Amino acid sequence: MSETMHRPLRIAIIGAGPAGVYTADSLQKADIDFEVSIDLFDRYPAPFGLIRYGVAPDHPRIKGIIKALHRVMDRGDIRFIGNVEYGTDIHLEELQTFYDVVVFATGAIKDARLNIPGVEAEGSFGASDFVSWYDGHPDVDRHWDLSAREVAVIGNGNVALDVARVLAKPASQMLATEIPDNVYAGLKSSQVTDVHIFGRRGPAQVKFTPLELRELKSAEDVDIVLYEDDFEFDEASEKAAEEVNQVRNMVNTLTNWLLEQDENPEGTGASRRLHLHFLEAPEEILTENGKVAGLRMERMALDGTGNVKGTGEKKMYPVQAVYRAIGYFGSAVPDIHFDEERGIIRNAEGRVLDAEGNPVRGLYTSGWIKRGPVGLIGHTKGDALETIGHIIEDVDHLYTAQIPDEDAILELLDQRGVEYSDWQGWQELDNHEISLGDQESQTGPVERERVKVVDRDEQVRISRAKARQTAQR
Repeated sequence: MSETMHRPLRIAIIGAGPAGVYTADSLQKADIDFEVSIDLFDRYPAPFGLIRYGVAPDHPRIKGIIKALHRVMDRGDIRFIGNVEYGTDIHLEELQTFYDVVVFATGAIKDARLNIPGVEAEGSFGASDFVSWYDGHPDVDRHWDLSAREVAVIGNGNVALDVARVLAKPASQMLATEIPDNVYAGLKSSQVTDVHIFGRRGPAQVKFTPLELRELKSAEDVDIVLYEDDFEFDEASEKAAEEVNQVRNMVNTLTNWLLEQDENPEGTGASRRLHLHFLEAPEEILTENGKVAGLRMERMALDGTGNVKGTGEKKMYPVQAVYRAIGYFGSAVPDIHFDEERGIIRNAEGRVLDAEGNPVRGLYTSGWIKRGPVGLIGHTKGDALETIGHIIEDVDHLYTAQIPDEDAILELLDQRGVEYSDWQGWQELDNHEISLGDQESQTGPVERERVKVVDRDEQVRISRAKARQTAQR
């Protein structure tokens, strides 16, 4: 064993969302005979990535996930360094000077492309942009156009449900969550009356999860509208409903809603309606003067295998806005070879590959930027274990950092004037947001769990307040 191997293995993880935190946690808990020293970087002053900026604030399981991630970071054996942009504030060559291993866990935040005419029209939105707005992302515009009365959401996954639910739900019901004030004001002034969710396959093929589907029923003053012609089941659909619990639960929920609707076809008289459509594929976003004026769909039919084929039958829906929720797509990472077709870092089970397909010593990847934006957050844990398994296998060849001192990276950031945040700074911001919620609870109509701070500079100011006080002494 070389002398360098008597020191901790220095590891930088780029991305402090679930993938990054789970990877760091798994490394610290691994049954290994060497020490690790882990720094978790993020481009935002606050940690938790997708959980803070990519999931609806009224999501039923979000609090539990945040608490679990918080407990991992609160142990103190993983150092958080936020408000640092990889490729701008720090570069790969520099990271390789200070660290033996660099793991990219940057996720996938862009919308997958929908290749139909009219997709660039005013009023055609990517779901991820809308999610960023209602989650108070620091780098997006504070205003969102909610003047459309009839809205289409294309997609049959949980993101589509989140988007549709936020659009349909009364703002008063969202006020109890952590939404920023500008989001509440925007939702309160929304003109939306009808939200249409479209899926190209049948009820047995939806990608919702049962909990998120049932959550639609929790919205007050919103009627769920279903269409009997959409409830088509082929042999594969019936088999899936018999053998797969999740499919059976989903089909039973939807079928029961349809039966309830048959008993009360006029609905409750709610001011808003959420329409669930199946077997409809988008063909064209219709425009007028550059703005969305409708959506033309093609009717689909199940082919016996659970897949669908076009029927040639067309239908036009007079919507004024379209939200595309057909999936996420990864963004290229500077100085790393990227698979443009799949939207992932080129890798072999988490080992980053070069242009010739060979593993690059010391570079790894985990999460959606490794495997693509598929699976639930829980799947990220297993994915992280695969990556760290290879780090452990490769460990004897990884002690390459020229300057492994833990303070060296902070000194470099200080020299460059990068106002990085740390875990103590996040706790300050966390407590500040909770205190804003307490203040609003005392004077407002409902109890608020917190009020999220949106402005990046304000986040940095709050996060670094104690650090500035210490520096001035």
